[in-house]
Amino acid sequence: MAPVRDHPLARGPLAQRANDFLGKAWAKGWLPPPNLDPDALWALAARPYGARAEVVEQSGRSADDVADFRERVERLCAAVEAEADLNPLGRAMAWGQLSRAVKNRLAFGALWQKRPELLVTRLAPPIIVIGHMRSGTTRIHRLLAADPAHSHTRYCDAYHPVPARFGLNRVKAAVELAMLAALNPWMQAIHPMAAGAVEEELAWISAALHHSIYESQWHIPTYSAWSEGRDPAPIYCEMARILRTDAATRGVETKPRVMKVPAFAEDLPALLTAFPDARLVIAQRDPDPVLHSAVSLAANQMAMQSDTCDLDAITARWHRKIALREARMATALDKWHGPVAQATFDELNTDWEAAIRRCYSDLGLAFTPQALSAMRKLMTASKSGQHHAHSAQLARFAEAG
Repeated sequence: MAPVRDHPLARGPLAQRANDFLGKAWAKGWLPPPNLDPDALWALAARPYGARAEVVEQSGRSADDVADFRERVERLCAAVEAEADLNPLGRAMAWGQLSRAVKNRLAFGALWQKRPELLVTRLAPPIIVIGHMRSGTTRIHRLLAADPAHSHTRYCDAYHPVPARFGLNRVKAAVELAMLAALNPWMQAIHPMAAGAVEEELAWISAALHHSIYESQWHIPTYSAWSEGRDPAPIYCEMARILRTDAATRGVETKPRVMKVPAFAEDLPALLTAFPDARLVIAQRDPDPVLHSAVSLAANQMAMQSDTCDLDAITARWHRKIALREARMATALDKWHGPVAQATFDELNTDWEAAIRRCYSDLGLAFTPQALSAMRKLMTASKSGQHHAHSAQLARFAEAG
């Protein structure tokens, strides 16, 4: 049983103990503090490749893509050091995420140097769910992914994307999720996850250091502003390379991949350039509950990693973010002439079957009995899912005022 989450900035008891221990261990010299210097991150990641490190960094990528990632590492590390005010646990988590991003960058380059055919894998036209976080995108995503005619990204392949033998990525993901659940007892209520379950591609754009996952955990306004104003094409080029690798490795390249990341709404032109044959499903919900739920998610992540979080500042940041994404999404969709369907949060609650049937019709897809059966099983199982606890948390926060 998770403890009662009595405030958006509540912190789990194990996270507090881990934070206290790390601070003490570093102060007494029992453990070295994580080094977030970019050169140190690169040196650690490059060690297994020796003199080949520069070659594998560039393998399969354009010079612009290589330079973009290099600059992102520098700027993100600088923003974390100057602005995030991380506590010991936050610093350890930041090091883990950033070091993984750089290590995976080189590991993918080494793989593509050995197997360049992965980069030209022919993909079926994807189905991409577009909308704000907490607007019903997850429900639409998982319903469409339940269709056996479609493919989807699994959590283990999202967060451990470099292919590994013997299902090791799935084992790593299961261990990682167990550790995260212990540190953050409300995580599964806010965003249910399992090692082999359907997952969004947020980790893939984060692997190229898109700002979205990092700004939801850390106060890094300088990096967010710089990244929002920068052409995201290199990020989506890397995402497409990872997608092709994943599809070929798992043998699902002939099935349309159902994808979603709320940050797609910010970057639709670059996303649609990378996937020009995409079909889009637009999720819609009233902005007030979207804001409250987004703030709850971000506050939950940030409170674990910093002792100086400000709920008003988090709320203002996500109010601006939602407005930015709404404006960019509207502008991009005005210029898009491909297949588009829409589904509202309310109609998914009242009659999800009708909403999904209409989406299939609008996208020119066959809604088969097998798809309907799989979706009904999913919705039946979701009635006892942990995500209902988040609604109770939001109601409690609203009552507290």
